[in-house]
Amino acid sequence: MTVCAIEMTTTDPFTIAADGSYAARLAGVGDARYVERWTLGGPEPYAVPLPLAQPEEPDSEVLPLADGRVLIRRRVADRHAFALLYPSGAAAGPRTGELQLGGVAAEDGVRVRLLPPGPDGHGGFALAVTGAGSTVWQVAGSATGPRAVARIAGRCSGGVWLDRAGRLLALDRELDGATKAVVVDLGRGGEVSPLLQITEDSEDRLLLADPDSGLLLIRSDAAGEPRLGWGVLGSSLPVRFPECLRADGATAVPFAVQPGQALMPETCGVAMRLADGGLALWRPADRHVFRIGPPAGWLGGTGLWTAEGRLHLPYSTPEVPCGVVGTSLPAAPPRPVRLEPPAEEARAPRPVPLQQAPLR
Repeated sequence: MTVCAIEMTTTDPFTIAADGSYAARLAGVGDARYVERWTLGGPEPYAVPLPLAQPEEPDSEVLPLADGRVLIRRRVADRHAFALLYPSGAAAGPRTGELQLGGVAAEDGVRVRLLPPGPDGHGGFALAVTGAGSTVWQVAGSATGPRAVARIAGRCSGGVWLDRAGRLLALDRELDGATKAVVVDLGRGGEVSPLLQITEDSEDRLLLADPDSGLLLIRSDAAGEPRLGWGVLGSSLPVRFPECLRADGATAVPFAVQPGQALMPETCGVAMRLADGGLALWRPADRHVFRIGPPAGWLGGTGLWTAEGRLHLPYSTPEVPCGVVGTSLPAAPPRPVRLEPPAEEARAPRPVPLQQAPLR
C-alpha cells in the first residue's frame, strides 16, 4: 500500500466520468480560469487545456462525458447556459471547439447545479431548486436542448444514480420539515417514490450508491446524532451504523465505492474524505477504518476505485501538474474472540429497516 504524507488538498471541484475514462476541472487562478480535461483511460494520465477567448467564471461547473467532451454550466445574465467543449484539433484558430446547448432561466431564488455524471457516460443533467419545488433538467444528450424530465415537490439536494442505465436518480428531498431520500424514475415521467424512511422524524440522506452490489452509504440522525450507515438497495435488511464510523459520522464524505462486487456489498471498498482533509478506507465487512494521508495537491477530494480493488487519487502540484497515485485497502486486523458483547454495544440503538426501493 502507498501511504503519502498529509499535504494541502485542493478544494476546487474535480469530476470524474462515470466510466473513469476522463475527468475535468476548472484550472487556473483568480480571473484566469479555463476548463482542463484529464484523460485517465490510457497508460499515463495527461491533461488538455480547453481555453476560450474569454476566461471562465469561478462559479462555473464542468462535467466530463465518456466521448471526451466536457459539459459546462455558466451563469450568463438572466439564465444558466450549457455548452460542450472539446479539443478542436485545428491547425490554426482556437484550440477549443464549443457547442452551445441552450439554457435554463435564472429567476430570482432559483439555484441550478449540475448533477453527477450519468452512468451511461453521455447524458448530462442539472437540478434547479426553488422555494416551490425542484426540477431535473436533461441538458446534454437531448436533441431538443435542455428539457425538464422531472418535477418534484419540495426542495431537493444531493443526487445519486442507482442504476447503470441512468433511469433511477436518488435525491434528498426536504418536505414538511423533514429530509428523506427519494427515487425519481426518469423512465416513468419523473415518478417519485420513497427510498429511505428510517424513522418518521429522522433526517435520512443518501450519500453514495453502487449499482453492482446495491451498497448504499447513508447519513441519518435516527440514532440521536448524525451517523454514517450502510444498507442494501431493494433489501428489507436493517440499516447498520458501525461503531468504527461513529467518530467521523457527521462530517465524513464517501466519494468512491469499489464496483463489480455483484451481490457482495459487504466486500466493497469505500473511500471517504475526512473533515481535516485526510482519507479513510473501509469496507462494510470490517470493523476497522484505515486513515491514510492523501497525496499532496489531491484534487477536490475525489478518486476512482477500480473493480480490482485499486483506488486512484488525482493530484496536481507544480512538479507534477497531472498525476494519479494508487493505493489499496489493506486487510483488516482479526476480530477479537469474545463470549459476550461489551456493555456499549448492548446499549446501542437497534438498527431499523431500510425501506425497500421500488425497482420496476
